[in-house]
Amino acid sequence: MTIIEDLQWRGLFADCTDLDALDRRLAQGPVTLYCGFDPTGDSLHVGHLMGQLTLRRFQLAGHHPVALAGGATGMVGDPSGKSSERNLLTREQLAHNIAAIKTQLSRLLDFNAAANPARLVDNADWTAPVGLLDFLRDVGKYFSVNVMLAKDSVQSRLGSESGISYTEFSYQLLQAHDFYVLRRDLGCELQIGGTDQWGNITAGTDLIRKKLGQPAWGLTFPLITKADGTKFGKTESGAIWLDSKKTSPYKFYQFFVNSEDSVVIPYLKKFTFLSRNEIEELETAHAANPGARAAQKALARAVTTLVHGETACADTVRASEIMFGGGLDGISETVFQDVVGEIPTKDFSKAKLAGPGTPLTDILVHAALAPSKGQARKDIEGGGIYLNNVRVTETTRGVTIGDLLFGQYLLLRKGKRTYAVLRVG
Repeated sequence: MTIIEDLQWRGLFADCTDLDALDRRLAQGPVTLYCGFDPTGDSLHVGHLMGQLTLRRFQLAGHHPVALAGGATGMVGDPSGKSSERNLLTREQLAHNIAAIKTQLSRLLDFNAAANPARLVDNADWTAPVGLLDFLRDVGKYFSVNVMLAKDSVQSRLGSESGISYTEFSYQLLQAHDFYVLRRDLGCELQIGGTDQWGNITAGTDLIRKKLGQPAWGLTFPLITKADGTKFGKTESGAIWLDSKKTSPYKFYQFFVNSEDSVVIPYLKKFTFLSRNEIEELETAHAANPGARAAQKALARAVTTLVHGETACADTVRASEIMFGGGLDGISETVFQDVVGEIPTKDFSKAKLAGPGTPLTDILVHAALAPSKGQARKDIEGGGIYLNNVRVTETTRGVTIGDLLFGQYLLLRKGKRTYAVLRVG
């Protein structure tokens, strides 16, 4: 299976400037390709993974990937897929964002491969030294305003109330110039990106043809959406970030393990490096017993390992087991704190746990797991109450300092899924 055939099977092929010609070129040997990432924030989110993972797929197939951090284009803002103009960032903000994003890009691409190491470039290196008049003369003259106005990204904004500024309108020239420079200096023949980048990519292939008289190709992959058609990677609480400080590995894992049945197999194809046989086996197992969620678990483990590493993934799986009633033996405080971050938490005085402690019924009322002590006793008698994931059957059970986890937590559960944590201090 060729790299193009693999992308098509995985649902990662949307369009190509000249597929037959690109197929012939790929059959001749490795190519250099690039994908750009504008540093509009200090972290990429899961919606950006397609570009990184597709670069990695090409690298595994023997090609030479280049990841571009948009230190220059990030100062302008890409209008593609945007209904309004972004706030402009300062040079200091951009420098901070680029440094953070470079670290994230390094996790998925192999920069130490013997034959085809990945490269990381910043378009500010070749854009900043160019003067305005030089840019207009050497780049701008090759573009027709009529063609630029016809781009979908521009048309959608022209019809909006906010319109489009000249700053954003010029973005496609800057991105086209990036492709031209990489083709000239690094022999980069292919640019990849989401379907919203088609206009910017084709602007680059046109500029290369006009200025260098050399071939260049553009290839796009579909933008990923959730089962309800909404933007992938967005939740009620915001984006799912690749930075563990913004989105914990536990929450990252949960985002994927909770994938809807209708999208989990497509996600396995797009977000993992599992083979076709492995994915088809998971598809068969999922069809036979969707309740086991084997496909979702495989997806969450694979993507979490890619982004956060094997150790962090193992910790998140362990934390997930706690949430499903697993034992706490050997659990680390770091993993437990990930769980605490996802559970309603209240404070409780440590002095109340001294001596004989506080009745569990009082604790349950304080944690809002029972409306009254009487109901708390009934829940205990019914076998539905757990302290630190151990079922409690004695209605007179007292809770003492000896019950604390890591000297400061009590984990309470009612039934299978209703949790609460008391932070004792």
